[in-house]
Amino acid sequence: MSDNVVLITGAGGWLGGLLAKALISDETSPNVNLILVDVVEPKAPPGARALSIQADLTDPAQAATLFNTELGVPDTVYCLHGIMSRGSEDNFDFGIKVNVDSVRFVLDAARHAGAQAGRVIKFIFTSSLAVYGGPLPDIVTPETIATPQGAYGTAKLVDELFINEYTRRGFVDGRILRLPTIVVRPGPPSAATSAFVSGIIREPLQGLPTTCPIGDSPSSAALSALALWVASPETTIRNFVRARHVPASRFAPHTRVVCLPGFTTTVREELDALAEVAGPAAVDLVRFEADETNRRVVASWPARFDNSYALSLGFEVDEGGMVPIVRRFKEQLQAN
Repeated sequence: MSDNVVLITGAGGWLGGLLAKALISDETSPNVNLILVDVVEPKAPPGARALSIQADLTDPAQAATLFNTELGVPDTVYCLHGIMSRGSEDNFDFGIKVNVDSVRFVLDAARHAGAQAGRVIKFIFTSSLAVYGGPLPDIVTPETIATPQGAYGTAKLVDELFINEYTRRGFVDGRILRLPTIVVRPGPPSAATSAFVSGIIREPLQGLPTTCPIGDSPSSAALSALALWVASPETTIRNFVRARHVPASRFAPHTRVVCLPGFTTTVREELDALAEVAGPAAVDLVRFEADETNRRVVASWPARFDNSYALSLGFEVDEGGMVPIVRRFKEQLQAN
């Protein structure tokens, strides 16, 4: 197995691209070599030592080839690929094929390649707060049982169980990161049920109209009622890099799941932050068209977590609420 070789699946996506850039700047592990994989050949960051590979990971043979490149067997896998929440809810069979089957194929390939190389590969998997649903405590803790109420969360939980079992057996060194909703995401809206959480900030800051599926007017009580557990992309990426460096002995002995730190906000607080940063005219660009399926799925996700376990492992949390996140995104838009 080669040292400091990192495989990223879903590398063509926004988070995958940010992660690749962060890894080549990681002073803890300099001179990284990257294997970047997606259904469309991803672009490598400038100056990176990287292979960019187009692959269909629902084919186990293609998944296996990622561990037999000129860069050698990777010591770390970031498994980021998948179909987003609304997409997997609307197309259940395809969602399972991508979000469960292809993850298992990559996991099996990591298991066998590591065994042949005589080392255990770190397998860092991005899960989601969508694994939770049903009656929940006021604050989710590491002991809270996951009972998903959607296809996306169900698939993520299935993957988590496989990774925990493979870790228990010594097949891989799993690290499972349950992500908050990340805000603000740039680019066009995704098929995620939570896409509006970024959209109601991103589009108005560019002078574009957008639709909020929660509530039917700017005065709707639903805007304050729907609480959200969120984190900024900058903090999330730093936590991705941190996940690679946490000693295995620091994790709880019975699970490799970590709920990455976040904070609680509401749709109303998002809009208030938008008004503070960009003025009331920006908020006027938000249209309200209630979507019950969207509201039901997002409302089933918990909005308050105990961050203490994740913080004890060295992960970070945003400070200051939504306003600094909205202001930073506005500055990024202006810089581009």
